[in-house]
Amino acid sequence: MTATWEQRLIKVEVGAVAHGGHCVARHEGRVVFVRHALPGERVRVLVTEDAGGSFCRGDAVEVLRASPDRVEPPCPFAGPGRCGGCDWQHASWPAQRELKAAVVAEQLSRLAKLDREVVVEALPGGPVDWRTRMRVAVGPDGRAGFRAHRSHRVVPVDHCVIAVPGALDGVVDRTWPPSSELVVTSDAAGRVHLTEIGPPVVRRGRRVPGPARRRRGSGTAAERAARRRWELRADGFWQVHPAAADALATVVGQWADCRPGDRAWDLYGGVGLFAAVLAEQVGSTGSVAVVESATGAVTDGRANLADLPQVSWHAGRTEAVLAAPGFADRAPDAVVLDPPRKGAGRAVVGAIARSAPARVVYVACDPAALARDVAWFAEHGYELTQLRAFDAFPMTHHVECVALLRPAGAAPRGPAR
Repeated sequence: MTATWEQRLIKVEVGAVAHGGHCVARHEGRVVFVRHALPGERVRVLVTEDAGGSFCRGDAVEVLRASPDRVEPPCPFAGPGRCGGCDWQHASWPAQRELKAAVVAEQLSRLAKLDREVVVEALPGGPVDWRTRMRVAVGPDGRAGFRAHRSHRVVPVDHCVIAVPGALDGVVDRTWPPSSELVVTSDAAGRVHLTEIGPPVVRRGRRVPGPARRRRGSGTAAERAARRRWELRADGFWQVHPAAADALATVVGQWADCRPGDRAWDLYGGVGLFAAVLAEQVGSTGSVAVVESATGAVTDGRANLADLPQVSWHAGRTEAVLAAPGFADRAPDAVVLDPPRKGAGRAVVGAIARSAPARVVYVACDPAALARDVAWFAEHGYELTQLRAFDAFPMTHHVECVALLRPAGAAPRGPAR
């Protein structure tokens, strides 16, 4: 067995960016995944993880030859061994978007065998002061902070440069019960909602989250998107960037392109953001079926879209609902899906393809999962025809994509009569 390199210092030439917030280097025949570096740099790396296989992981602790895209991180908690929330604070904002575009393109090429030029579009507001939702960890000393990269260790902070101003006031400047968690939401009305989740407890031999206690706010967040006002659980799912929900809803509406009387599916539909857009398009003579597994989101969605009787709600796992008798009796004209980070998977892709929609609009928060699912759609005769990517998570490696898939050879839909 090869001796571990852990805690060893090595010099490397940094190669291309890779999915996950690091770059690829090679040393003595092994791959080194390096954080806090940029392509083309020469750096000294401290190896932080080494399981003895073909690769190891490390942090660039000294820059021997800097990239012209390198900048001073705006946050004192960013860097090797510190907060793991941001991956690219050492890169200029334009360079961050270029790195993310390269990752999306590489994943599509490697997993879906598609060569496509990708541009990651900036959202309004700049690279800081944007995050509206966050989970704050509490360390053994009662101080609040964020976890280090690939670690349970809590790095105490006194502010966060990507959080919306005021969101962490009264959170990071006091102590909390050790090992608890804090769920913080700053909504569109400027109200901050804070819930404390107690330390894990053991029940029937299993560790489960401790009791939740509301510390601030009503617990109901007010949001605005798709020309509607939304009220939802403050700890429920909503886009974390203030401009993301509207940006994604706009593209989904354009590419779903439903007409009055059409049938649409909104899979992994959350509280119905995209369903609201689809419902406007299909009108009172059409229908929109929303599938969502989180019962709280279904409850909030029904309340928010109570004025749209053409929207029906189906609570359950997407693969189970799609396979349920009667659900797919009438084929959809368009399908929108926004799966979790792991993607939709082969079973869901197959079920969608068998229903033969003319358009599939796929919203993805993980480029690798998107590329895998695009490859599976291709097996069923669907091809990727359009793609847009948005920098909905500046300073991090995350990127939001929207893809349009159509049956191969299908002509674009003509204008409505």
